[in-house]
Amino acid sequence: MENKLKLQTKKRVPKIGEVIDDPTKNQVPWSERFSYSLSDFACNLSFQMVGTYLMFFYTDVFGLAAAAVGTLFLVARIIDAFDGPFWGIMIDHTHTKWGKSRPYFLWFSAPFAVFCVLVFSAPQMSMGMKLVWAYITYIGVDILYSAVNIPITSVLPSLTSNPQERVTLSTIRQFMGTTGGTIVTVIVLPLVAWFGGSNASKGWFLTALTVGVIALILLLIVFKNIHERVQTRSSKKSIPVKTAIKALKKNWPWAIIIFINFIYWLGMQTRSQVTVYFFKYNMHNADLASLILGIQIVSLLAIVATPWTSKKIGKRNTMLMGMLLAIAGQLILDVGAHSLNVLIIIVGTVVGYLGTGFVSGLIAVMLADAVDYGEWKNGVRAEGMVTSFSSFSAKLGMGFGGVITGFILTAGGYVANHTQTAQSLNAIEANYVWVPIIGFGLSAIALLFYRVDHIEGKMQSDLQAKHEKENKEDTAAN
Repeated sequence: MENKLKLQTKKRVPKIGEVIDDPTKNQVPWSERFSYSLSDFACNLSFQMVGTYLMFFYTDVFGLAAAAVGTLFLVARIIDAFDGPFWGIMIDHTHTKWGKSRPYFLWFSAPFAVFCVLVFSAPQMSMGMKLVWAYITYIGVDILYSAVNIPITSVLPSLTSNPQERVTLSTIRQFMGTTGGTIVTVIVLPLVAWFGGSNASKGWFLTALTVGVIALILLLIVFKNIHERVQTRSSKKSIPVKTAIKALKKNWPWAIIIFINFIYWLGMQTRSQVTVYFFKYNMHNADLASLILGIQIVSLLAIVATPWTSKKIGKRNTMLMGMLLAIAGQLILDVGAHSLNVLIIIVGTVVGYLGTGFVSGLIAVMLADAVDYGEWKNGVRAEGMVTSFSSFSAKLGMGFGGVITGFILTAGGYVANHTQTAQSLNAIEANYVWVPIIGFGLSAIALLFYRVDHIEGKMQSDLQAKHEKENKEDTAAN
């Protein structure tokens, strides 16, 4: 009888392909879910302004050449080859009473906010010194963005070990991040006009100051209210760099998601930063840019649906569906761009944003899964090292997007604040439509090789048993 009871209570090992979904396990309270989501709201509120409007600010307000701006973006991305992994290593070496990732919101939110303001400042100086100023402030904001953004992803595996709860957290985070990004893209141009009037430089500075102060307050709220509750033997100590790198060995899920993050954001960046150019010069109505960028709000519908679709068809298939929708949206956009039909452009934009809504909320979740995979496969859990390449790859993609935009505009003969030639209008359209299609298409192909959904159940079960054993050993040793 006793043996029978033991058999009945023995823990069942999930089958391959089965997803662990215990709603009572490592559940995060709603107050903390919301606080976590404010991290992306704050980052998108500030950095979306940089990503969407900085190139336009540099060329049409600060007076820099488009090719020079493209080169600046490329140099910044080269520096990112070091600053992204640097912050990851720092996180893996951090061990405080607040945890590994959480302290970075406290330490670097104020410097980040300051540089978000400086990057939109336009001091009166020679053209050479203007370029120096742009390099210092843009690279500064870029490095500090990594300091507050990488912890958003690296802290996720520590908030909960429940795969479905991670999707929920990431969905809420992305919902708020998209909301922040949408708000800033809609209000920036009206705020610049309201603050500055005929003085564009003053308008951009005061708008950036307002956004920076709000971002600072929100990041401090994030620090105060989130908690790193998943404690493993690795999370309680500093991890040497050589050990942390082992987490990447044959970590194919990580490699695939990092590639997707790079090429996806390359496409997104080229489209978003050229939107103002397209409506100012191709459509002869710059005010439409805020409306079109504001349509990003429809992606919230896809973001809200992501937990349900990922549970039904898997995370990989949900993201793949999103990429295909994004491609379809760009093809519709091409028809509208050729015919200069605003209604068709709006339809294509809606379809595209629905697609990217399914994509953006899952990247962080799949990176958290890559953290687990690295520990499961290699015995090393290195949240900082694994997730730091998310910021690096996204900003590398955005940087190359900036380079591509700058050089295509230059090759097309673009001249700021002048009537554009047919060739320069085609250059703007190529950035707006076709570069993003290439990015989304390559991402869709890469997703075909992603296989984690099929082994997630067994992986989580094995890791749970490993952590329980380690915690018992550590308790006994103490």
